Amino acid sequence: MRPFLCIAALVALVVLSLALGAASLSQDGGWLIWVSRLPRTAAALLAGAGLALAGVVVQQVVQNRLVEPSLTGTPEAAMLGLLAVTLIAPGMAVAGKMLVAAGSALAGMLGFLALADRVPRQDPMLLPIVGLVYGGILGATATWFAWSADLMQYLGTWRLGEFSGVVQGRYEWLWAVAALAALLYVVADRITILGLGETQARSLGLNYGRTRALGLIVVSMLTALVLVTVGVFPFVGLVAPNLISRWRGDNLRANLGVTALFGASLVLAADVLGRLIRYPYEIPAATVFAVFGAGVFLWLLHARPGRAHG
Repeated sequence: MRPFLCIAALVALVVLSLALGAASLSQDGGWLIWVSRLPRTAAALLAGAGLALAGVVVQQVVQNRLVEPSLTGTPEAAMLGLLAVTLIAPGMAVAGKMLVAAGSALAGMLGFLALADRVPRQDPMLLPIVGLVYGGILGATATWFAWSADLMQYLGTWRLGEFSGVVQGRYEWLWAVAALAALLYVVADRITILGLGETQARSLGLNYGRTRALGLIVVSMLTALVLVTVGVFPFVGLVAPNLISRWRGDNLRANLGVTALFGASLVLAADVLGRLIRYPYEIPAATVFAVFGAGVFLWLLHARPGRAHG
């Protein structure tokens, strides 16, 4: 019954998203839906799914459920790469910008992992705090470069995750999330073993370094795709995997699709809510989700452990 209710809720959100907007559908409604509202809805679903999957991989790599891409400095590193592209090669194609952002995100993630190896694992809260400080340093560096080069407007656009500017022709790169999700499903068992730690993973015959590198590349690509297209969304990669794990256990292969759908639904719900609170004006979906995600994060700090079986 629960899966049926979840699917029904998702369908209801999609219908509401397509129907909601300042412009009336009474004239040229089909054109408006096709050019603007359908791309916006699809972008919200794909961004949410991608960030939820990125959160799953990051948590397995660092063996900490309180970590997600926005708590590792990955988005800030990607923004530094985008700033460099804007200064050096402003006319570069979108594909090139995404590759540069992905490479920068990967470099930022490697920096975080280097710090994580030196953080005691007894207290799970230490690693997210280190990630916040590390991300803050990278963010401050990006702000200084943007201010020096008069690019603060660009930086503000990347930091403010929202979908008001999404139209046909400006979101299609997000469909790459589906390909990356399929790749993660193929290697789901390896990612699960990765979460056992290096010693146990190697004892089970896993090529730890190669699998870890693959996971980090996927996370970097997902982060870059979402950042370049719609901006940064905090807490999605934290909330979706943790809530699904508490509901369904820790079977990663069984949970992967559900986690992606749940993340997609949450981001779409945040976008719809942001359009309703001060209709016909909008509150950015990232702002709405940040309030919700912060509350869930605080709850996770004090909640009892969830189900550990799958």
